[in-house]
Amino acid sequence: MKQPHLHGPYPTLHPAWRAARRRLAVGLGALALATAVLADAGHDHGDAAPAAAADGPKRLGDGSVFLPKPAQRQLDVRTLPVRAAQLPRAFELAGKVVMDPNAGGRVQAAVAGRLEPGPRGLPEVGQAVRKGEILAWVVPVAGALERSAQQAQLAELRSAKGLADKRAARLRELSDTVPRKDIDAAEAEAASLAERIAALSAGLSGRDALRSPASGVVASSLVLAGQVVEARELVFEVVDPARLRIEALAYDAALAADVESASLALGAQRVPLRFVGASRSLREQALPLLFALDAQAAAAPAGALPALALALGQPVRVVVQSRSRIEGFALPSAALVKSPANQAIVWVKRAPEQFEPRVVGAEPLDATQAAVTRGLASGERVVTQGASLINQVR
Repeated sequence: MKQPHLHGPYPTLHPAWRAARRRLAVGLGALALATAVLADAGHDHGDAAPAAAADGPKRLGDGSVFLPKPAQRQLDVRTLPVRAAQLPRAFELAGKVVMDPNAGGRVQAAVAGRLEPGPRGLPEVGQAVRKGEILAWVVPVAGALERSAQQAQLAELRSAKGLADKRAARLRELSDTVPRKDIDAAEAEAASLAERIAALSAGLSGRDALRSPASGVVASSLVLAGQVVEARELVFEVVDPARLRIEALAYDAALAADVESASLALGAQRVPLRFVGASRSLREQALPLLFALDAQAAAAPAGALPALALALGQPVRVVVQSRSRIEGFALPSAALVKSPANQAIVWVKRAPEQFEPRVVGAEPLDATQAAVTRGLASGERVVTQGASLINQVR
């Protein structure tokens, strides 16, 4: 390389020399940084991610999952060998909780008036009541003109009754000379006027009793003390929690004649239902089917009664089993999970510590089980508990 020329008191470097000096400075800086890293190798600053354990849960290249025995016990993984069987074809229907007309009812005001508390005060939601118990009173409210006309009529009746009483008393004093029929007529007229006065007085100052139509609990209370209600206005609803009904909508009318059994999914619990009957008229292009809680479920202790967790109008999922049969494998609904492609899969135990995802076709079997119709073979061990946790291993 050509030597730099000196001009003046300070030398001027050639551009090639300046580039060489920069490369040398960068190299020396990298060497110093590597030396500092090596000198500080015994210290952990938490910047590097910890290395994964070689024997930990992991997803293998073929999509299966390696899950060692300690991890299986920690995740509470359970498997079950499957066997093909003839299963009933089931349909899932949307339903809601309704009231049994013989075990509940509505309390409505017969006349317009002001509400007053009953003997135990105004009932609260959830309070137990007995059939025929007075829940509240309705004091009739009349207009000024109507009330004044009733009071005037009451005054006329009282005046007429006074005259009838005096006439009956005079005739009784003349019983020796007056026919008995005249005395009886006068007494009957006085009694009739007394009854009319009593009826009109009750209309002015009487109260209409609101009584419970059935024994149960108060499902809804829409009033407060002193509130004025109109005639036929809903005041209370009373329902028996052990005798609720489930109404489901079927869009295939032929299903009503093919119902064999039904069940209701209440959380993780399966509640058996009894088919009551089907309507003969469509509602919003669907046929309403009515189900009742099974008698054995209704006779369960109060703490275990599933119906206590149901409320009027609550939407529920009803699985109806028909008399037709399909061949498949019965599995808990928790055994079916979704793949990244949103396909229904189950996890099959291929080795003691290896699980394989299997795409399957499934239909509902009852409230807590599903029928797998394709994708499995008899004798394979399928994960029935912990499948969702295995599905999350990456």
